[in-house]
Amino acid sequence: MATAADAPPATLAPRAARASLKRARLLFDASADDGASANPLAAATSALIPPLFDPQIHKASVARRIKLHYPSEVNNLAFQGQEEEEQGGAEGKGKEGATTRAVRELRREALERLRSGEDAGSSLVSDGGEGRLVLHREQDLGGASSAGAAAASAGGSSAGGALVLAGDAAKKPAAEGRKLRPGGILVERKDSAANIPTPKWHAPWKLSTVISSHLGWVRSVAFDPSNTLFATGGGDRVIKIFDLAKACVAAPDALKITLTGHISPVRGLAFSERHPYLFSAGEDKMVKCWDLETNQVIRHYHGHLSGVFALKLHPTLDLLVTGGRDAVARVWDMRTKHQVHCLAGHDNTVGALLTKGTDPQVVTGSYDSTIKLWDLAAGKCMSTLTHHKKSVRALAQPTFENTFLSGAADNLKKWVGSDGRFVKNFSGHKGVINALAINDDGAVLSAADDGTMNFWDYHSGYCFQKSTTVAQPGSLDAENGIFAAEFDLTGTRLITCEADKTVKIWKEDENASELSHPVDMSGWRKHCIAEAKRRY
Repeated sequence: MATAADAPPATLAPRAARASLKRARLLFDASADDGASANPLAAATSALIPPLFDPQIHKASVARRIKLHYPSEVNNLAFQGQEEEEQGGAEGKGKEGATTRAVRELRREALERLRSGEDAGSSLVSDGGEGRLVLHREQDLGGASSAGAAAASAGGSSAGGALVLAGDAAKKPAAEGRKLRPGGILVERKDSAANIPTPKWHAPWKLSTVISSHLGWVRSVAFDPSNTLFATGGGDRVIKIFDLAKACVAAPDALKITLTGHISPVRGLAFSERHPYLFSAGEDKMVKCWDLETNQVIRHYHGHLSGVFALKLHPTLDLLVTGGRDAVARVWDMRTKHQVHCLAGHDNTVGALLTKGTDPQVVTGSYDSTIKLWDLAAGKCMSTLTHHKKSVRALAQPTFENTFLSGAADNLKKWVGSDGRFVKNFSGHKGVINALAINDDGAVLSAADDGTMNFWDYHSGYCFQKSTTVAQPGSLDAENGIFAAEFDLTGTRLITCEADKTVKIWKEDENASELSHPVDMSGWRKHCIAEAKRRY
C-alpha cells in the first residue's frame, strides 16, 4: 500500500513557484494592494535594485514602434484621444495592460500638443497671408449650424468636411482666441509640398567693354590657364588672341596676334594646361594644334567626315575630344595624332562636349535631344539621358561639385555628374540656348539665339537677372544672337561672342547690394509651387 511519502513529487513545482512569487512580492512591491503602509523591506530593496519594469521606458518603446511601423497613424493619435475624452475615456482602466495604457497616454499627449499648436509649426499663418487653417474633425461640421456660421463670419468655406480659413481670415481665430466649437482643433495645412530653397544673392551684371575686331560672327572663346589671354574664333576664319587686362579697359593694343589657317568658321577653341598649345576646330573638318611660341600649326587631326562643332581637352590626360556634324565624338591622342576612340551612337550633330577626370569622363550633347555619358576606357556609352525635347546645344559644369548643366530650347536641366540622375529644371528662358557658363561663385549664364541673357543661382535655380544684349549700331535686329560665352578664371569677368561681330565683356555691378536688388522671394515661392505641380 502506497503511503504519502511514496507519492510522486508532481505538486512540488507549483508549490515552489508560489513561494518564489510570494518572495518577489515581498521584495519589489512598494505598497500593499489595499493601500496599506509601504513595505519597509520593499522600500529598502528598491533603493538598491532597479525595478523590473519601467513604465516610461515601455511608453517610449511603444512610441518608437508606432512611428516605425505606422507613420500615417501618428497624426490620428490626437483625434483618437479626443474621441476617448468625449466617450468618457477610461472605462475598464483597471483591466488594461501596460501597452494599452501607454498608447492611451500617447494619444492624450498628442492631443495636448495639437491643441497647444506645437505640431502646427511656429506660426499658424504662413508668409504672405496665404496660410490656411483647417478644422480637421468632420463631425464638427456635420450638422452643426454654429460651424457654418463661424465659417461665414470668418470668410472661409466648409466644403469637403473641413473648415478652411484662407488668407487674412486665417489670422482672426488665432488673434481673437475664440474657438469654432468646444474641442475644435486648428492646425496649419501646407498649400504645397514643394521644396523652396533659399537663393543666394548675386550682384547683377552689366556691360563693360565692346570689342569690334572680327569681320564675321564670333563663334567660340577660350581662356588660357594663366588668365592673362583669351582667344576668339569666328566666321571670318581667323583666331584672335587678346590681352585680357587691356581688353577690359578697351586699350587699343589689346589684340596680340591673329592666326589664319582655317578655311571655314572656327567653332571650337581650347588652351592646353600643360603645353604651350592652342587647339582649334572648324567647319572645314579640320582640327589644328597651334604652337603659341612660334604661332604655327604643328599638328593636324584628320578623321571627321563633316564640320567640327565642339572641342574639349581632357583635364588630366593628353587627350583631345571633338564632336561634329558626322554625329560622332572622336577621342585623339594629342601627341601621336591617332584616333583613340570613335564614340558613335547619336543620330544627329554632336554640338556640345564635357570632359572630366572621373567617370563618366566624356559627356556629349546632341541635336537629337539626347545626352550620352561615355566610359572613356572602353569607348562605350554608359547611359543616355532623354529628358530634353529639343536639341542640346550647350553643356557646362562647375568646379565646386560633381554636377553639370545642359541647355536646350525647352529649358535648362541640372544632372548628377556621376550617374546622370536628374536634379532639377531651370525654367523660364524662352529661346534656343547656345551657350552656358558657370563661375566659382555659383552664378550661371544662359545665352540664347535671340540675344536674351538669363543669370541664375546654380544651387537653387533662381533667376536673379534677365537682360538682352545690345546689338552694335548698324547691325540688323536679327544679328542679336549670342553664340558662345565664358567666365574668366576669377569669375569676375564674362565674355560673350555675338552675331553682330563683336566680343562683349561684362562685369558685376559694384554699386549693387541686397537692398538695391533684393531677392524676389514671393515670386520665387510661386514659381517653385508651380514647378512642383507641373508634370513633365
